[in-house]
Amino acid sequence: MPSEVDVTALSAQVVAAAFVLGLLFGALVHRTNFCTMGSVADIVGFGDWTRMRMWALAAAVAILGTTGLAALGLVDPAASIYTTPRFTLLAYLFGGLLFGFGMVLAGGCASKALVRCGAGSLKALVVVGVVGIVGYITLRGLLAVVRVRVIETVGVELATSQDLPTLLAGAGGAGATIRLAVAAAVAIALLVFVLRDREALTGDVVLGGAGVGAVIVAVWFVSGHIGHVAEHPLTLEDAYLRTNSGRMEALSFVSPVAYTLDYLMFFSDASKTVTLGIASACGVVAGAMAHAVVTGQFRWQGFHDTEDTANHLAGAALMGFGGVTAMGCTIGQGLSGVSVLALGSFITLAAIIAGAVAGLRYQSWRIERRG
Repeated sequence: MPSEVDVTALSAQVVAAAFVLGLLFGALVHRTNFCTMGSVADIVGFGDWTRMRMWALAAAVAILGTTGLAALGLVDPAASIYTTPRFTLLAYLFGGLLFGFGMVLAGGCASKALVRCGAGSLKALVVVGVVGIVGYITLRGLLAVVRVRVIETVGVELATSQDLPTLLAGAGGAGATIRLAVAAAVAIALLVFVLRDREALTGDVVLGGAGVGAVIVAVWFVSGHIGHVAEHPLTLEDAYLRTNSGRMEALSFVSPVAYTLDYLMFFSDASKTVTLGIASACGVVAGAMAHAVVTGQFRWQGFHDTEDTANHLAGAALMGFGGVTAMGCTIGQGLSGVSVLALGSFITLAAIIAGAVAGLRYQSWRIERRG
């Protein structure tokens, strides 16, 4: 059993590694323009699937890498926040739709807002702030009552965890062979899609897709292996150090932004600590800022007019509520959750994309109406 000193050292390692990986993620996204909302907008507006192929490559790498960690016994997918037996269908659908619509109004998802904030966008800073405030209200405040007592009541308690291999295997649980087979099938389908247009596989597409996917895998390793203590010296229970949920976590950016604001506001409270989510969110801003400054792309940017301000405020609020309700954003559910093959993550991702398409159609309608 590790001592308190060992746990403190491991906690510091988790936080430091999360910050470095967040920094790498921020630099990668800024360098390659990796963006889920942007990829949907490219398809709807121009029929261009290039950035969606970048996202698909990231998902394939994340799935294969995470499955590899599980096969080696380094992480347990059933311990993640996305694979619990509690299957809240309405939360996945409703939260995902609101998040997708909101990210269009706000010009990008929560992770993109953090990246733009680091690159000098003051309106992205406002978006991050509103996402955090509304997210925290949805976690612990007035909107939490609506979320828990209304939305999350529409769901079921499954007999097993909700990852696809376990659901396919049944009550006996998924063995390594089934998990590898399912992961390979999904990853191969994604890679076939990616390779259909090899001319679109530019350096940035490969770098962004493979890089972002690899970061997701690395954060799972940090959280699920380095930060895993089988018997905590204080509680004598299984523990995942420095995670807000107490379970294994990877990158996600709505709840972590909310927890970051909470930490900053109550910094003098000794019970508040820097978690994996807080460290990674701060790392994303730092990484994007570093890349923007080094490449001469750092630019201060503000709102254009009142309508632009209103759209960003409304979009940020929808992302804050939707992201917490759906248990994740385009990165949280869309990549981290998908990488552990959680059924709810696939449903949430589909809802987010549907919401984004609706948001893009709405914006086109508004433009046509004005014109």
